[in-house]
Amino acid sequence: MKNAFTKDLGLALLRVVPSLMMMSHGLPKLQKMLSGDFAFANPLGIGEAPSLFLAVVGEFIAPIFIILGFKTRFATIPVIITMLVAVFIVHGADPFGKKELPFLYAIVFIVIALVGPGKFGIDKK
Repeated sequence: MKNAFTKDLGLALLRVVPSLMMMSHGLPKLQKMLSGDFAFANPLGIGEAPSLFLAVVGEFIAPIFIILGFKTRFATIPVIITMLVAVFIVHGADPFGKKELPFLYAIVFIVIALVGPGKFGIDKK
């Protein structure tokens, strides 16, 4: 029983802490969008406003769902995609040091997608 508790506590920490850290990157983008300033990078060629919106979803909205453990596996998808775009497109030509943080975030959220939220999430799986 103790092992199950510590496993679920570990999964909760894995969900909550990186998601809060991710939200610290997404909050300035959300504030920018809410202020009406849609100037943003366009790494996928879909336009600045859609790129900003997708970054806000990946870096702020989806992490809220992950923190709550609600639709956790589904919610990791926008975060993972956002981080892979950062690694391979935005920082594609940069040295590994510039890619390291988004790469680490991508791996963490891939692990969350694989293992699920644990018993301390709304999904309880």
